[in-house]
Amino acid sequence: MNRFPLQIHTPKASRLIYGCMGLGGEWNSNPITDQDYTLAHKAVNTALECGINFFDHADIYTMGKAEQAFSTVLKAEPKLRKDLIIQSKCGIRFADEKSPARYDLSPQWIEFSVDGILERLGTEYLDILLLHRPDPLMEPDLIAEAFTRLYDSGKVRHFGVSNMNQHQITYLHSCIEQPLITNQLPLSLGRCDFVDDGVLVAMNESADTGFTPGMVDYCRKHNVQLQAWGCLDQGLFTGKDISHQPESVKATARLVAEMAETYQTSREAIVLAWLMRHPASIQPVIGTTHEDRIRGCSQAMAINMSREDWYKLYIASRGQPLP
Repeated sequence: MNRFPLQIHTPKASRLIYGCMGLGGEWNSNPITDQDYTLAHKAVNTALECGINFFDHADIYTMGKAEQAFSTVLKAEPKLRKDLIIQSKCGIRFADEKSPARYDLSPQWIEFSVDGILERLGTEYLDILLLHRPDPLMEPDLIAEAFTRLYDSGKVRHFGVSNMNQHQITYLHSCIEQPLITNQLPLSLGRCDFVDDGVLVAMNESADTGFTPGMVDYCRKHNVQLQAWGCLDQGLFTGKDISHQPESVKATARLVAEMAETYQTSREAIVLAWLMRHPASIQPVIGTTHEDRIRGCSQAMAINMSREDWYKLYIASRGQPLP
């Protein structure tokens, strides 16, 4: 079993992903400011300095402005492109005058979205395109046709999904020729139901985990790279005010701080190293725009967390002993 499944398809991919949702300013139609462009350059360059060459986008991030802001980095140094892994997502549509907010994985919208993504990013191809959310009206045979056209045209090299379960992936695979190489899910120390799924077998509380049973095992078996969004829990264990949080959160935060001192690293690195210690080779997506926090996160790549410390954090986060 490959320790890092994505490297089967993209050998140069870094272990961490920089999530670009915070680039481009606010989630509105206001123009991108010079300050927004400067922030994007600093964040991307800091990530690159830290050895992170994988960048995650979505067509909806800051209403498309995140991709536009990122494009100026490529324009400033075009030679960078060949060394970067760039993925983006499509399938979420905002409400308009005629329709509510909805999901759209029709072939027409997928191809229209990709053309817009490429134009905003200023690149000729995406390394990976993810379907952002499952669309109840999706038709795998039609999605397959869109994927084939995108692949044959050179616009997209690889495909994946986000927020889908193994049944949906299997259903899509029944028609799609290209392998679905990634699945991006909410995985974190604060949302460890993906671990509970395997631990609480035959227990009454197993029905309350909120995680699709068998998802992690499916991805491991089929070399589908698990990517973790929300992996830092918005700073819950790394410095955020938690005075009103449950005792389990406070205890976990204290333990994270203690381990940061023991491992001589950042608290962010401890939280990410916990995820990366899992044998599913989870790939965290970090979204901070603060340079110091990006550097702190990158330290996770150098940590080999012990089995004992991993369990200490897991049990603290659960707030109760193992069954």
